[in-house]
Amino acid sequence: MTLLPARGAAFDPATDAGGASDGSVIERSWETPDAFAVIFDRHADDIHRYIARRLGTDTADDLMAETFVIAFQRRRRYDVSHPHARPWLYGIATNLIGRHRRDEGRRLRALSRMASLPEGREEQAGPEDAEAHGTLAGALAELPARYRDVLLVVAWGELDYAEAAQALGLPVGTVRSRLHRARTRLRRALGGPEATTSTAPEKRTDHG
Repeated sequence: MTLLPARGAAFDPATDAGGASDGSVIERSWETPDAFAVIFDRHADDIHRYIARRLGTDTADDLMAETFVIAFQRRRRYDVSHPHARPWLYGIATNLIGRHRRDEGRRLRALSRMASLPEGREEQAGPEDAEAHGTLAGALAELPARYRDVLLVVAWGELDYAEAAQALGLPVGTVRSRLHRARTRLRRALGGPEATTSTAPEKRTDHG
């Protein structure tokens, strides 16, 4: 388990096909529903990956599909002045994950326990890595949901503060405060300030 971002080389998925922004594609889908498939093609893999890291692959299959069904149904409410649909989609996905809080907590605690077992370490780079992964999973399990949502939508969803605020329906100041508290708790659990210095949140520019 890692808090490092999942994507590789930087690119702009919101203008990936023919230069049309997500906002313009969604607006076009109001009258031509099939156009919404472009939004799915651009963002489905990232949304699936984010859900899978939080709830596991099996659940991610269903919730990713449900995320885009809901997005399609709500597409006329989308503010097309926003060229990027990622915050909107991550917000829908995070709300759906909220229905599975207990499942997420159980999964994280199970990962923590597995990492402490000899057989849980065999597939890792080494015992120290396995122990660190297990400690991180356990620490994430103990975070209040409101802190975990902010931390993971930034770290795994790769949203900046303003985008996370849009996704979660929060003021930017609240995002900053919750993220700070989440990082502080993780640092304590992982044993020092250096524990989360390589995460995506620390590297991001504060747009708030």
